[in-house]
Amino acid sequence: MNDQELARDLGFLEAYTLGLGTMIGAGIFVLPGIVAGRAGPAAMVSFMIGGSVALLAALSLSELATGMPKAGGSYYYVNQALGGLFGTIVGWGMWGGLMFATAFYMLGFGQYLLSAPSDAIPVIAAALLMASLLVAINYRGVKETGSLQNVIVIALLVLIGGFIAVGLTALNPDLLTPFTPEGWGAVGLTAGTVFVTFIGFEVIATSAEEIKSPGRNLPLSMIAAVVTPTILYVLVMLVSTGILPIDIIEDSPVPVADVAGASVEAYGSVGAFGYSISLSWIASGVMIVGAILATVSSANASILSAARVNFAMGRDRILSDWLNQIHGAYRTPYRAILATGAVILLLIAGPLPISTLADVAAFMFLITYALVHVAVVVLRRANPENYEPDFRIPNLLYPIVPILGFITCIGVMIQMAPIVQGIGVGIVGVGVLWYVGYARDRSEVESLLGEAVAPTETDSQEHEEERYTVVVPVANPETQRTLLRYAAASAAGSDGEHAEIVAVNVNEVPPQTSLAQEAAMEEERVDRQRELLQNAREAGEDLGVAVRTRAIIGRNTAEVLLGVIDEEDADHVLLGWGGPRSRREFVFGSTLDPLLERAPCEVTLVRDPSDVTEIVALAGEGMNAPVAARRAAELARAFGAQLRLLNVQPTDPGETPEGEKIDPEEAGAEIIQNIASAAGLEQDEYVMDVRVSEDVRETLLESVAEVDTVCVGATGQSFVAQALYGTIPQAIVDQSDGTVIMARGEQTTTRTLREAIIERLGGRAD
Repeated sequence: MNDQELARDLGFLEAYTLGLGTMIGAGIFVLPGIVAGRAGPAAMVSFMIGGSVALLAALSLSELATGMPKAGGSYYYVNQALGGLFGTIVGWGMWGGLMFATAFYMLGFGQYLLSAPSDAIPVIAAALLMASLLVAINYRGVKETGSLQNVIVIALLVLIGGFIAVGLTALNPDLLTPFTPEGWGAVGLTAGTVFVTFIGFEVIATSAEEIKSPGRNLPLSMIAAVVTPTILYVLVMLVSTGILPIDIIEDSPVPVADVAGASVEAYGSVGAFGYSISLSWIASGVMIVGAILATVSSANASILSAARVNFAMGRDRILSDWLNQIHGAYRTPYRAILATGAVILLLIAGPLPISTLADVAAFMFLITYALVHVAVVVLRRANPENYEPDFRIPNLLYPIVPILGFITCIGVMIQMAPIVQGIGVGIVGVGVLWYVGYARDRSEVESLLGEAVAPTETDSQEHEEERYTVVVPVANPETQRTLLRYAAASAAGSDGEHAEIVAVNVNEVPPQTSLAQEAAMEEERVDRQRELLQNAREAGEDLGVAVRTRAIIGRNTAEVLLGVIDEEDADHVLLGWGGPRSRREFVFGSTLDPLLERAPCEVTLVRDPSDVTEIVALAGEGMNAPVAARRAAELARAFGAQLRLLNVQPTDPGETPEGEKIDPEEAGAEIIQNIASAAGLEQDEYVMDVRVSEDVRETLLESVAEVDTVCVGATGQSFVAQALYGTIPQAIVDQSDGTVIMARGEQTTTRTLREAIIERLGGRAD
């Protein structure tokens, strides 16, 4: 049975913005009002402490996530390392923490929307309404939410950067004294509250299966997602407490907006259309809009993460599979989303103040990260076979990082308010009772603590033989066998016994569904995928060629296939094509166009693949004509068919540089011979066919209509751009009733500065 893969299509930038989108949310807009009253200007030190604790956790999580990239993040790592009991505690803790955090974000949304305290009835109503909308959106599944999230993050960075830059110019140093009005003990207490702003990098860990080059991109994105907001939070607190008195910030439901207004108050107003508008009012309004976007973005990301934790627990039989069902039409984990949403609504409408919601969320993740640090040590010591991290905490910092991380997490938790500790311990108790009463007899995961005490060394060696590789995406059972035979012909003609065909099938899923959820829950689609690839393997056996299959679940088929081509170091990709598309939309289709433009290897596109009895390759002067001739020769050998190299010359091809009249027959023959030589064809492998006509285009089209298969080279460096309607290749596609093959050779394109920078950072230059 074929094992399914999850597509790695998130680069550094995507992973970084994914984490940052959760971390730059209600924390940066709502917390200044809460923490300023607790610790005064020294609250910025609380953010430094929280950021430092988060940075230690990010390092440990990076190793775990690259060593065991599975949906569920910290829950999965702790469960695998410490066993079902601690896994259940962390699973319930993460789920609860994300729901408490979402309720906190939504009340922050209501505060900024209505400029009223979080316990006001209209604020609660607005929070309930928006939370319900987000749950409905995630239930329905909206593919564009990922792109929207990136736009929101960029907009917020610009807004906050402007807020800090302007605020620093209006700073009043006198307001920063006394720096610790409530003493340093309050600073430590406040560090627990602000930690809710640092749970976002956990979202990156839960998406570890989808991050490409994880050994570099995952730790970089997690560290950057912690360092960036830490710096911003510290500066926002510096500006806030340096512009308005503590009591005003503490009493304001929209503290950052009030600070923004005060920072530009001295600049007066601006005139527009005969009206005078206060700059203070504009600045406040802009920050309110930013806060609304930020809180919504944070809540949306947290709902998705909570649903993924549900799935991971169900996969390990700690929760019932009932929660993991995928919606038949929307393809989202709708039950997990609804259950998560229901608890969030109860928390919003409940009696707990907004500050306590933030504290409990932070407390639960501090428990989680304390156990994460323990898991790193256990897995390092036990060294199980399935633990092969692409990133390891450097030897200079190990075991300092996990030990210090565990101590700091416990230290911050001890400083938190008794009510928060009580609720947190209560959630832990629920986890313990759930494990004892339900999960203990069902969970098949055993603790590695014993192995950690007495570790066993394991060695592994890998040897890879260089092969000529042909990638064949398969999706249509009716044509896949013929496509594989075409691929086998190419492989045999290029490298014989050292060739390999890689048959790939991709299932696309929306962003609301974890890729692993699709693999586990969509039985009908998974069975169809397995059947396709099983047929591909059987076809390979019949053809006497090695066929390796890959079943991949991803967000975007074209990007997944480009990733496969890169991973396999493919020499050739052969694709089936259903026929013409609307020119205004795509030339070949939304999947094929990116592949044809960006795949670095040889590309062959086949419409209506069938058995070949006679094949014609157009022998023109295009750069890809030799590739088309070679492809045609490969098929002719495989099918025992006759190959004709066709060239059509005008009746008057002109004169030589010396002024002699060119003979069209000789000119055509010379072109065919040059192309055959470039394609590596022997003279007895093809029939030379030179035709002379006043209407070259019409004669060419009539000639190819005589055979069942025609092979043509792409007419330019940009395969898609040059193969538009009206060109000879496209005319052949339109008028031919048989098999049409379009081919291009390997291509290398000069990268723009933007593409080079994005590639260097591990992203995609879309």
